[in-house]
Amino acid sequence: MNNMTDPAQFWDEAHAVSWPVRVNPLLAEIAADLPPGHALDLGCGAGGDARWLAGRGWRVTAVDISATAIQRLAEAAPQVSALRMDLAEEFPEGDFDLVSAQYFHTPFALPRSRVLRRAAHALRPGGRLVVVDHGSTAPWSWVQDPDLHYPTPDEVAAELALDPRHWRIERADTPQRLAHGPDGQTATVVDNVLVIRRVGA
Repeated sequence: MNNMTDPAQFWDEAHAVSWPVRVNPLLAEIAADLPPGHALDLGCGAGGDARWLAGRGWRVTAVDISATAIQRLAEAAPQVSALRMDLAEEFPEGDFDLVSAQYFHTPFALPRSRVLRRAAHALRPGGRLVVVDHGSTAPWSWVQDPDLHYPTPDEVAAELALDPRHWRIERADTPQRLAHGPDGQTATVVDNVLVIRRVGA
C-alpha cells in the first residue's frame, strides 16, 4: 500500500489481499436484538458486517471507495446492494433503520463529521447510528504515532452537533476487548462506541 495520493487506489491495493470476512464484534453486540430493517454499512471493506446483517434478515446497502472490495462483496453476497462510492463526495439515497460506521478511519482527508451527520439525518424515526472507532493503537496498525489522539465518543457526538430533540445518545463508552491481527497476533484494544437514536422526524 504505497500509493498515498489516490484514496481509491490505496484501498484497492489494501483489498488486493484477502482480509478476514467476519462481523465486527461490537456491531454484532449492538444489533443482535434489533428487528431487521434497512441497514447502511459505511466503508464496508471486506463485507463481514453487511453479510452478517443480511444473514439476519436485514436489507443491506453497503458502500466503499474500493472497487475491489465492492466487487468481492457483490460476488459473495448478491443479496447485498454493494455500491462503489466516495463518501467524501456523495452519499447513498434512501432512509435507514441502522447506519453502521465501523472503524470509519482513513489516512486521507475525509469530512467525517459531515458524513456521519448526514447518516444521522438519513435515519428513520427509531433508527440508530452506530459509530465504533479505534480508541487505542493495535500493534499491527499502519499508524504507530504515540501522540495520536483518538476522539472520545463524547467528542464525536459534539462534532455532530445533532439536535437533542430529535437524536438521543443511547451509548457512549470505551470498552476493551481482545483483538486479533491479520497474522494471528492478539492484543487488548480500546474501542470508542457511540450509538445515537433518532427519536423524532
